[in-house]
Amino acid sequence: MSDLPSDQEIARINTEHLISTPLRPADLLFVFGTRRGVGETVDTALDLWRRGFFRHAIVSGGMTPGDTRTECEIIKQAMVAGGVPAALILEEHRATNTGENVIFSLPVIDAALGRENIRSVICLGKICTARRYPMTLQRHWPEVEKMLLTINPYGAPVERWHTDALFRERVLLEWRKIEPYKARGFIADWP
Repeated sequence: MSDLPSDQEIARINTEHLISTPLRPADLLFVFGTRRGVGETVDTALDLWRRGFFRHAIVSGGMTPGDTRTECEIIKQAMVAGGVPAALILEEHRATNTGENVIFSLPVIDAALGRENIRSVICLGKICTARRYPMTLQRHWPEVEKMLLTINPYGAPVERWHTDALFRERVLLEWRKIEPYKARGFIADWP
């Protein structure tokens, strides 16, 4: 995908998609698995832990091509090595996409903590997917308050995403999923 977005599309993406929210301490950190940006994801989770921003976490992500471990295993091991108690990190090992991250994680959360006991969640994932994380959570768990924090594993700052070929490709791919996914009921509007 080498098409260049218009200035208008860039502005819309910057305003509507490449967002984060103000954060406050939450009951749960929802770490969306990744192969790209694992270090940044773990560093951010550890920073949130040290600053008291979550009581429990769930890491969701299935097998990584070329590795014998799941995204969940890789990220959880690094979080534990960085000081988060293993018992506070729930695990989901099957998900291969954002929808599955949520769908497969909800029963794990319910069994371990009781979904009714979770009032707030911080979604943590890559900047290119940004608001689709809380929109997916909104579709399947509307009752919980959602906050969003993203990491940027790409070679350009977020405000210059459109100048880096790979970053641009990933952002446009994710941005263009929003309306079709809403139409198919995979995600729901989220403020």
